[in-house]
Amino acid sequence: MSPTVQNPTPVISATGLFTPADSISNAELVESFNTWVAQENAANAAAIEAGEAEPLAASSVEFIEKASGIKARYVLSKAPILDPEVMAPRLAERPNEEISVLAEIAVKAAREALTRAGRDARDVDAVLCACSNLQRAYPAIAIEVQAALGIEGFAFDMNVACSSATFGIQTAADFIRAGHARSVLVVNPEICSGHLNWRDRDSHFIFGDVATAILVEDKAIAPALHWEILGTRLKTEFSNNIRNNFGFLNRAAPEGVGQPDKLFKQEGRKVFKEVVPMVAEMINGHMMDLGLEASGLRRLWLHQANAGMNRLIAGKVLGHEASADESPTVLDTYANTSSAGSIIAFHLNSDDLAKGDTGLICSFGAGYSAGTVFVRKAA
Repeated sequence: MSPTVQNPTPVISATGLFTPADSISNAELVESFNTWVAQENAANAAAIEAGEAEPLAASSVEFIEKASGIKARYVLSKAPILDPEVMAPRLAERPNEEISVLAEIAVKAAREALTRAGRDARDVDAVLCACSNLQRAYPAIAIEVQAALGIEGFAFDMNVACSSATFGIQTAADFIRAGHARSVLVVNPEICSGHLNWRDRDSHFIFGDVATAILVEDKAIAPALHWEILGTRLKTEFSNNIRNNFGFLNRAAPEGVGQPDKLFKQEGRKVFKEVVPMVAEMINGHMMDLGLEASGLRRLWLHQANAGMNRLIAGKVLGHEASADESPTVLDTYANTSSAGSIIAFHLNSDDLAKGDTGLICSFGAGYSAGTVFVRKAA
């Protein structure tokens, strides 16, 4: 670890992004889903005719876009997802000697962040892998990323669902404030396609795959172009309305897409009703405590889960309907990428801001969990 200095101040030096090569449009997704629905209804025609079973409902592009604002999503395993006989990603299992797929995409995002910051991996003191769906329990994915990049120091995994990135930023910032590290790499690899029930009409369109990285460093060693962290705040509140029961004690069935209970599920209307006011109140309270005003917020980089939720949250914070410039979206092309969503929005929509501009990185999701990170551009 680098020598410590008095009163270290954490900043965001750079971010990185890995995007899979393949994308699935809503039209492609609907065609696959409706083919499966037709097959299932035909196979159960007698039971449906006798009133013993309900026919499955088809989906449509219009339904998906109205419900979510999503138009496409990037995935690592396109063909099997669109195959009505499979409808799940199929990624070949790798030998223990080969880098895992989660670590591989994290490393790609991390390398971009390091390059953008002009930082050598050997200058980094710690790695945090903060994401929703870890490929395994141990060895930690973060330690694998650390080894792949040649970083000394320490590394560990953390999971706070869709809020993992903001929780990771505060954790990294706290390490820097405490003098335990001067440069911390936070990676958010998300293969959300693996936990999605692609045969559930109400949620099969929600998620995509991606990886992001955030380099949090002491201001004393950060590049001139960095973001001051004005304040961070975290909140959790237990709820069953977003749940995923997959785990080593209750794993999914090996055949097909697994038991629906062991895949992602949510009570969408309840989530919408409960999370929007919770997050808006949290943002406004944090903003007030920092002495900031809504009129001084140049941009909001919100979690990319649902266009309607973001519209309402931004409106409650800004006091008016947010423009695309004030609250940019990547949801339409990336879909929900869990912890990575707000970081993608920040990564792709922050270079145009001027010195002194203030913004908010905010995440929210299962738990419930929420995190706010207010930042100001230094140069």
